[in-house]
Amino acid sequence: MTVHIGAAPGDIAETVLLPGDPYRAKWAAETFLQDAKCVNEVRGMLGFTGTYKGNPVTIHGSGMGMPSLSIYANELIRDYGAKTLIRIGSCGGMQKQVKVRDVIIAMTASSLSTPSSGIFKEFNFAPCADYGLLSAAVAAAKAKGTATHVGGIYSSDVFYDERPDLNEQMTRHGILGVEMEAAELYNLAARYGRRALAVLTVSDHLQTGEALPSEDREKSFGDMVEIALDAAFQD
Repeated sequence: MTVHIGAAPGDIAETVLLPGDPYRAKWAAETFLQDAKCVNEVRGMLGFTGTYKGNPVTIHGSGMGMPSLSIYANELIRDYGAKTLIRIGSCGGMQKQVKVRDVIIAMTASSLSTPSSGIFKEFNFAPCADYGLLSAAVAAAKAKGTATHVGGIYSSDVFYDERPDLNEQMTRHGILGVEMEAAELYNLAARYGRRALAVLTVSDHLQTGEALPSEDREKSFGDMVEIALDAAFQD
């Protein structure tokens, strides 16, 4: 038990999926895991552990933004022994070829700042995904026939962004999408020698203004969860 996670020893699996929304964690666990049980409810941040094709998995909410994710990822790694951490969430598309409902598999995650910036000081560390997880996720996405893009994303520390100049430069430099958590997850994985990946569903688009209708979200997010789970346990 930690300050933010009330799970007992042994209740957290070595493989953890991290959606931002705790209710998305509940939905994913009930939809994709067998014998899922709730292992955390502290501060309403729900976590569930069950099995996927016989493999133990925890799906645990991480909250919105890098500071919140940093709390949960640190405790899951240091106190519960998590070894594989995969963020599953939504993002905004930034390139014309990236369509709403597509999946982005994040090779790198750029940022203006993260909770780890105080450690690095003047050094610009380049956080990236675990290659084994990334290649397995690409293979899983191809097997499902899911429209998928692999490359760099941007982890913003604000939701209501007012930097059109920065968005223009990110688009110019090939950034596929924007979200709010992956860069810090990649930093922590590097620090602790863990595997990390972000698999994201494009729910809206910064250039076109298109947004995924609420009735279509469950199916689109389902593809993302299955890709993440299959990647985690691919031989």
